[in-house]
Amino acid sequence: MDLRVAGFEWDKGNRDKCQKHGVPLATIEALLRGPLAVVPDPAHSAAEERFKAIGRTDDGRGVLMVFTLRRRADETYIRPVGARYMHRKEVEYYEKAIAEAEERQRC
Repeated sequence: MDLRVAGFEWDKGNRDKCQKHGVPLATIEALLRGPLAVVPDPAHSAAEERFKAIGRTDDGRGVLMVFTLRRRADETYIRPVGARYMHRKEVEYYEKAIAEAEERQRC
């Protein structure tokens, strides 16, 4: 999917919620520019489409974040909703899923 975004939408509400778990805003933005596993998250919002993204920081830490896309004029912005570092079990599950996907691609 080729999604071109104009930037990020930050305000006090999502800034505070994202930083509550110690993930810096710069880390969140860098994470969203890199390789990610993204899945829809329909269970957590009836008002707008939300997504869960799993990726790694530059230093290798796993991050789970939730975001939505907002349109203003003809541009799309990413609005992070929340972010946290992944727990050990989540990292193990993520690494196993990646390895299995890579193996399927080789076949």
